[in-house]
Amino acid sequence: MIEILEGFPGNVVAVSASGEVTREDYEKILMPAVVAAVSNRDKIRVYYELGSGFTRMDAGAAWDDLKLGVAHYLKWEAIAVVTDHDWIRHAVDVLRFVVPGQVRTFRIEQAREARDWIVSPLDKEKIRLS
Repeated sequence: MIEILEGFPGNVVAVSASGEVTREDYEKILMPAVVAAVSNRDKIRVYYELGSGFTRMDAGAAWDDLKLGVAHYLKWEAIAVVTDHDWIRHAVDVLRFVVPGQVRTFRIEQAREARDWIVSPLDKEKIRLS
């Protein structure tokens, strides 16, 4: 299940995942939120929290995740992935170089730091290097 998190500025799509994330979660929750955010902005940011209750992403959700990333490729300014699942952290670290914006991973106990980072001004030098 994906849940939209409140309290973030309009240029940040913030979500929390728990249990199994499905294609329906992407199509009914995440994709509309991203489309709404990119409709009137040059760049957007994503805060994605996958806590201990997150178990898996089904194949349809993984496919939609890829499609969503490619469809809005040049819109990604920053992505914060917050999780203690090492396999997710490693996957993000491997794929971060194909994302045009900044990508950082945080542990669950660093959620406050991740939230502060995703809404703060970004280091422009790091954006060019990402």
